[in-house]
Amino acid sequence: MDPLSIAMLAILGVLIFFMFRNSRKRKAQMAELRDQMVPGVEVMTNFGLFGTLVTNDTVANSAEIEISKGVIVKVHSQTLAKVVVEETTEEGAPRSVEEAMEIANREAAEREGGTADSTVDAKPEFGELSDTKPATSTESKKASE
Repeated sequence: MDPLSIAMLAILGVLIFFMFRNSRKRKAQMAELRDQMVPGVEVMTNFGLFGTLVTNDTVANSAEIEISKGVIVKVHSQTLAKVVVEETTEEGAPRSVEEAMEIANREAAEREGGTADSTVDAKPEFGELSDTKPATSTESKKASE
């Protein structure tokens, strides 16, 4: 057998190994998800419907979700995508992009206010823009007179 055939068989073997490995991982994830799907948890479906799981019938492959008080929707159990877990955020962290921009603008204004009072005639550091125009030769002559 030539080396090219051996290499092709080795690559085929590696591909088959990874296919079986990925299918086992996917089955394990689905089993974990099914274990989490108990009545009373917040769930999300594949099509973006959020609600509380009321019943999950494994024989009929159906689930009932309460999306609002008194409104129950019956869906196929395979449409249940995930269990919604409330994320814990640290205190003072922005909850939206707009809030983050507001905090950044407020901090920038505080920095500008603090630097303007402390040093009026300071030269700009490397990379900073200067707020004042440099004096021209005629202005410097008038100032010296």
